[in-house]
Amino acid sequence: MSLRSISMPRFRRSLLLSSLLLAGSFSAHAADEMLRKAVGKGVYEMALSQQENALWVATSQSRKTDKGGVMYRLDPVTLEATQTIYSDLKPFGATVDNQTQTLWFGNTINGTVTAIDGKTGDLKGRVVLDSRKRSETVKPLQPRELAVNDKTNTVYVTGVGKESVVWVIDGAALKLKATISGTGNRSTALALDNEAQRLYTVSAEGELVTIDTQSNSILSRQKLVNDGKEHAFLNIALDKTNHRAYITDFKQPELLVVDYRDGKVLNTIAMPASLAVVFNPTRNEAYVTHRMEGKVSVVDTKTDKVVKTFDTPPRPNSLALSADGKTLYVSVKQESTREKEATQPDDVIRITL
Repeated sequence: MSLRSISMPRFRRSLLLSSLLLAGSFSAHAADEMLRKAVGKGVYEMALSQQENALWVATSQSRKTDKGGVMYRLDPVTLEATQTIYSDLKPFGATVDNQTQTLWFGNTINGTVTAIDGKTGDLKGRVVLDSRKRSETVKPLQPRELAVNDKTNTVYVTGVGKESVVWVIDGAALKLKATISGTGNRSTALALDNEAQRLYTVSAEGELVTIDTQSNSILSRQKLVNDGKEHAFLNIALDKTNHRAYITDFKQPELLVVDYRDGKVLNTIAMPASLAVVFNPTRNEAYVTHRMEGKVSVVDTKTDKVVKTFDTPPRPNSLALSADGKTLYVSVKQESTREKEATQPDDVIRITL
């Protein structure tokens, strides 16, 4: 049948129906691609437990009314909460030892890390990293990023301050084993290469520090940038096959690509100021959160091009990636200030890649 033989009313109805079906298919695809659930106030970092099939989320709750915090266990598929663990200290950073099924949470305000049994939810113990009391003249170092070597049951924690350190914790004994000093001004970033026995951190001012995890000593330090601009390098992710490090900058609109063997800057990828980053070796992609823009960028690491952007308003924060590289998790904070806290809980988003 030719188009001319269709009456106009019938044609319009047909066109409308086709448009609705097409829109419906896009909506269904979007729904399958991204799932969003409210979790609790003060969402920060997440940790995936493969053996327990759980996504753990650290939340600090209200600044004003809650003295402690909550760790939520979520179903990684539905994002429904299946367990709630209350803590007298607020958790911020998070990681998991998949060998011992121990959850590690950083208590930034208290200079402490907490170990939780991932099977039972029971407290295994705490390690005090900086016991000094804060005053006008004393600024205790703050635990931020955590990484674990599950082959040696060793936990690494960045202690952030004007003169930062990396703390090395014996996970079995629950004791501080070593303190690696001299990692730079406000060195938050942390990435671990177990096989190469190397640990990497980056100072806010752009100095890449390489640490030997056998001797717990600094091997090298390289200045990455010297452009006179204000930088705040926050997080680092490794492409171990190609010896690349992806480093976020919260002050400048770019992602730094570095050969971590010699500190040579290979590329700067234009994008909004960024916070968290994770590398996906399965898809050769890097994912980056832009907290102030409400977006997550997808970078094709073969071309160093941004190939996709997910809208995740209002404030995407941290990232977690499934072991098979097929699912990305994003913690999303609500608008909140010290003067006016958010009234709604923060969210977690599950993205099918």
